Amino acid sequence: MEYTLSIVKPNAVKKNVIGKIFAQFEQHGLRIVALKMVQLSLSRAQDFYCEHAQKPFYNKLCDFMSSGPICVQVLQGVNAIELNRQIMGATDPSQAEAGTIRAMYGDSLDENSVHGSDSPTSAQREIQFFFESEEILVR
Repeated sequence: MEYTLSIVKPNAVKKNVIGKIFAQFEQHGLRIVALKMVQLSLSRAQDFYCEHAQKPFYNKLCDFMSSGPICVQVLQGVNAIELNRQIMGATDPSQAEAGTIRAMYGDSLDENSVHGSDSPTSAQREIQFFFESEEILVR
């Protein structure tokens, strides 16, 4: 079993497609074992994306991620990290395969509707950023 962090970003929350995105996880065999809706402050968004601080998109990303509520969840499943990345699709929605979350709900490269951990190391760090261990209900 593997765990990964997933975020439904502000644009997807605003579109009211949270349930449709969750259904994609479940239809592909992932379980949601922790879940919360939060509003990130700019400072908290900057902390979360600190590894990108020197990249040109960092400020715009942090502004976007603090612009409205997000849903954060821990997904559990066999090869959960890679499976979630397949379900999400390419980072740029215009390049994402039809039927993927980003193809269906992403607006642009910057507002692509979802985030997912890209490695076991980032999954562990990202999960711990949002959740205490007792909030994760392993099934």
